[in-house]
Amino acid sequence: MLNKKDNLNIYNIKSLAFITSQAFSVYNFRGSLIRLLVSQGITVFALAPDYDAVSRGKVLELGAKPIDFRLSRAGFNPIRDFFDSIRLLLVLRDLKVDAIFAYFIKPVIYGTLAAVIVGVKNRFAMIEGAGFVFNDYQSNSNLRILLRFIVTCLYRFSLRFADRVFFLNPDDKRLFIETGMVDHNKVTLLNGIGVDLDHFSSKPPVTQPVSFVMVARLLREKGVYDYVEAARLVKSMHPEVRFFLLGSVDANPESLSQAEIDAWQTEGLIVCPGHVSDIRDWIERVSVFVLPSYYREGLPRSIMEAMAMGRPIITSDTVGCRETVEEGINGFKVPPRSPNLLADAMMAFIQQPELISEMGAKSRQFAQNKYDVSKINMQILSDLGIS
Repeated sequence: MLNKKDNLNIYNIKSLAFITSQAFSVYNFRGSLIRLLVSQGITVFALAPDYDAVSRGKVLELGAKPIDFRLSRAGFNPIRDFFDSIRLLLVLRDLKVDAIFAYFIKPVIYGTLAAVIVGVKNRFAMIEGAGFVFNDYQSNSNLRILLRFIVTCLYRFSLRFADRVFFLNPDDKRLFIETGMVDHNKVTLLNGIGVDLDHFSSKPPVTQPVSFVMVARLLREKGVYDYVEAARLVKSMHPEVRFFLLGSVDANPESLSQAEIDAWQTEGLIVCPGHVSDIRDWIERVSVFVLPSYYREGLPRSIMEAMAMGRPIITSDTVGCRETVEEGINGFKVPPRSPNLLADAMMAFIQQPELISEMGAKSRQFAQNKYDVSKINMQILSDLGIS
C-alpha cells in the first residue's frame, strides 16, 4: 500500500465511476466506500447493467449517480462482448471521469480497457474472487481449460493498464502474480471488503436448541448439498437441532432447483425462507454460522457479518474461506465436499454448547481487529490517493 505522504500529489480525483455487473453490489458491497468518497467532495457514478427502481433509489441515497450500460454477466461471446465494450467506452467518454474502479471479471477487463482508450487517467480494479474458472474443485473439461486460458490472457492484458489492483485473499493475489496476470508492484491485499461493526452488532447466541444457518447463493459449489447432508446426519441423532438455509435459486446452471429445496423442507431437514432483505434477524436467532463453500471466494461477506454478530464459524478450508477461521478458536475448518466431517464439526457445538459463546466472542474480536469496514475503506482511499 502506498503511504499517505506518497499519496498527496499522485492523483487529482474529483470524479470516479464504479463499474460493476450487478446493481445490488453498488449499495451492498460499496455503499460505505461511496458515502466516504462523496463526503470528500468527489462526484461518484455507479455503472451497472441491471438497475431497477429499487436499486436506482438506493444508489441515489448514497449520493452517487446510477448510470445504465449494457453488459452480459454470463459467458464469453466475443461479438456480444465487443459491442458491449464499445457501448461502455461511449458512456465513459461522455462522463469524463478522473478515475474508474471496476470489480467483477467483465467490468475489470472491459472497463479497464475502455478507460484507457477514452483517456481516463486513473484506473483501479478489485478482484472479488477468481471465480469458477480458476476453481480447483471443478472438472477440468477442455472447454473450462480453454476458458481459463482466455480469461488469463484478458486479465494479463487489461491489468497492465491498472494503477492499483485490490485482492481480498492471499491465494488470489498469489495466483495472479505467479501467472503474470498482474505486476506485484501494483497489488494491495485487503482483509475482505469489510463489515459495518455497528450495523452488525454483537448479539448473544441462541443455544436452546442449538441451531445453524447457511447464507449463500443456492449453488452446488457453495456447498449446499453438503450442508443438507450434514443436517440429515446430525438430525438422525439430535432431531431437535434446527438448520436454516437463506438464499434463492437463480438462472445459474449450477443452481439448485426449487423442487429440491421444497423436498428438503418437507423432509424436515431445513427451513428455507428464500432471499431475505436483512440477515441480522436470522443470525441473531441461531447458534452457529456455516458456509461449506468450494466456490473460489474472495472473502465471503456473509461470514464477516456473522463474525461481527458474535457467531462461531464452520467453513471449508478453501480459498477465501480459510482466512476467517482460526481452528478451534473461533470455529472449525473442514475439507470441501466432506459432509461427514462437517457434521462432526456441528456435533462439537451440540455436545459442548459452551463453545458457542466462547468461540462467538472470538469471532467478534477478530471482526473488530481485521474486518472493520472503516479501516479497510481508509486503506482503499489511501491507495486511491484521496486520503
